[in-house]
Amino acid sequence: MKIKVGFGFDVHQMKEGHPFIVGGVQLEHHAGAFGHSDADVLVHAICDAILGAANLGDIGLHFPNTDMRWKGVSSLVLLEECVRLISEKGWSLGNIDAMLVLEAPKIKPYIPAMRKNIAAVTGLEEEDISIKATTNETMGFIGRQEGVVAYAVCLIQK
Repeated sequence: MKIKVGFGFDVHQMKEGHPFIVGGVQLEHHAGAFGHSDADVLVHAICDAILGAANLGDIGLHFPNTDMRWKGVSSLVLLEECVRLISEKGWSLGNIDAMLVLEAPKIKPYIPAMRKNIAAVTGLEEEDISIKATTNETMGFIGRQEGVVAYAVCLIQK
């Protein structure tokens, strides 16, 4: 069996009155992440981890923000496509571990729904998807709630 690990990172600017989608769940908050698709920072980091593990480039290569097909699309669609791409190369996804960095809102109540959404499109069991969150202790652009960051790692196997 061959095993590889991938790492992903994403960052999005926060904008007042914009929907805040994380892990395919709309969070209740006065501001949301802004981007070409639904700006789901968590799913974007996971996509980059998956693509990177299989040496398939990054999310911008496959879903450029200049392509109107991806304008406003659910990032879960992008995630499903990333899993399909690695499957074509003979890889299967083993697990995902992700970390969100934001000051607000509190993420804990939303994690079960996020795990369920991600499991549904990746084929993983919910127990194989870890989602955590931390703050930036009010420092920097994250602390000022001007942006949100996500990191993810994944294991793929063949």
